[in-house]
Amino acid sequence: MSADGEMVVVSGLKKYFPVRKGVFARVSGYVKAVDGVSFTIGRGMTLGLVGESGCGKTTCGRTILRLMEPTAGRVTINGEEVFALPSKRLRAARRFFQIIFQDPYSSLNPRMTVEGIIAEGLKVHRMGTRAERRRKVASLLERVGLPADAAGRYPHEFSGGQRQRIGIARALAVEPVFIVCDEPVSALDVSIRAQIVNLLEDIQAETRISYLFIAHDLNLVEHISDEVAVMYLGRIVEKASAEQIYKNPLHPYTRALLAANPVVDPETKVEKIILGGDVPSPVNPPEGCHFNPRCPVGDERCKRVYPDFVEALPGHWVACWARGEAFSTKV
Repeated sequence: MSADGEMVVVSGLKKYFPVRKGVFARVSGYVKAVDGVSFTIGRGMTLGLVGESGCGKTTCGRTILRLMEPTAGRVTINGEEVFALPSKRLRAARRFFQIIFQDPYSSLNPRMTVEGIIAEGLKVHRMGTRAERRRKVASLLERVGLPADAAGRYPHEFSGGQRQRIGIARALAVEPVFIVCDEPVSALDVSIRAQIVNLLEDIQAETRISYLFIAHDLNLVEHISDEVAVMYLGRIVEKASAEQIYKNPLHPYTRALLAANPVVDPETKVEKIILGGDVPSPVNPPEGCHFNPRCPVGDERCKRVYPDFVEALPGHWVACWARGEAFSTKV
């Protein structure tokens, strides 16, 4: 897919959560959940965001949409500087950026019918008459592979995969240009995951919508993404095309993630990389490169200075002093 310009521009995004202690709940530190993240997503493109649990992926996605207020940084979506919008303008702009939540069971209001859930955004943004909204809901249900009579039923009457389809229909209803897919298939059976991913790809091919696809499943990310960004302890440590990330990872953390990824073919030999130590606390990250206490190729420089995020190869960015050079001798 080719892009006609940048749909999403994220620059220096930070989200810190205060840690309070004592009787007076004084701030004693900050959890640096997102710490200086920058990337772009082209129109009609998908950026996969991967990393261990707790690295800040979901917080990053929600802060971009201003579901959480940022600590610092800038985000532009479809030409709108999101963090600079006053509340009234933000409400109107939300039509153009939506989210598909991870849990299809808790993200749907159990007291509302499927029609009410999907049409809610249309009502908020005053899109169409009641009859037009009803027709649109029917069309969206058909688009995501659900029967027309689903409109009058309630979420508890559906399976997890069907509920996620309802969540996708809700996100699509207001015709957004960008969707944050926050682990949209992690709660689903493996047999259902491919259907949901194929549905998202078909919708993207038709509408040229852009996705930020947050996931743990690296095989899935490789399949759906144009580019992949690897996140560790609140920062992006490597970003490149999906092909380059999987064929030639330059950061030792990326290599460890790929080595831990299950392979279908038992005959395939996979390099085993076992990381030592525990994931550092985001309240008090290590000096220098945050990955250095667990890194198999680190040296003294890694303990002192955090590496710049540089273009080590054309289109392949990495924050690592070794940049792949020491792997053959030290891993």
